[in-house]
Amino acid sequence: MTSKLTDFTKSSSTMSTSSVVNKLPHKIFIIGLPRTGTTSVSVALLEHGLSVAHQAFTKQAFMLADAVSDAPCFSDYQQLDKLFPTARFVYLDRPLDKWIPSMQMLLGRMLVHLDKDAGRFHPIMKRSFEHCFKISDVAEPADAAHLRECYLTHQQQVVAYFDGRDDFLSLDISQTGGLTQLLEFVGIETPLYPAKRLDFPRLNMGRNVASWDEYKHSNKISANASGPERRRFFSYSL
Repeated sequence: MTSKLTDFTKSSSTMSTSSVVNKLPHKIFIIGLPRTGTTSVSVALLEHGLSVAHQAFTKQAFMLADAVSDAPCFSDYQQLDKLFPTARFVYLDRPLDKWIPSMQMLLGRMLVHLDKDAGRFHPIMKRSFEHCFKISDVAEPADAAHLRECYLTHQQQVVAYFDGRDDFLSLDISQTGGLTQLLEFVGIETPLYPAKRLDFPRLNMGRNVASWDEYKHSNKISANASGPERRRFFSYSL
């Protein structure tokens, strides 16, 4: 089916004019911070027939994907809400005692590549991390107290922004039946429901940070997908 979002983008001078066929009449944006389960959610949506980008750094990646997770969604959800007015947003919650050490491990590997000038990561990724974690403003970005403050600030801002809206879901993927809850929210029917409540696959756990790259699936969308405007991103600013 042709997405309503595709129709919206065709009418906007800031968006791609290519014809894109999506499987749902709305985009899905996963706006939980890194290490909250974005890979598990992304793989689950792939397995239920959606095209998924785990990170998206071009307009075309957003256009091609039914669902986008991780950077820049966790930092840019307000701008994406305006660009994609029919979208649904999923916040991923994780207990701080589990999230903080996991995030410390991730930053231990990533910090050198997040440097504004010398880091090799994509500028959009670096901007997202800078926005939420203030990488260049603190002496120790991986300090537990700092990360706790970043997590709670992000959570409070998300909850306040989406307060009272029915296009927003807060989800802890470790909870029983979490996948069924997500599928119901985004509008995907499963023949197993209600006979069986579905749980999420447990991926990218421990020190594993490369599960998405290692997972092979034809519905995966490249974060750097090129389209009519090549690899241009949106023109908004945070």
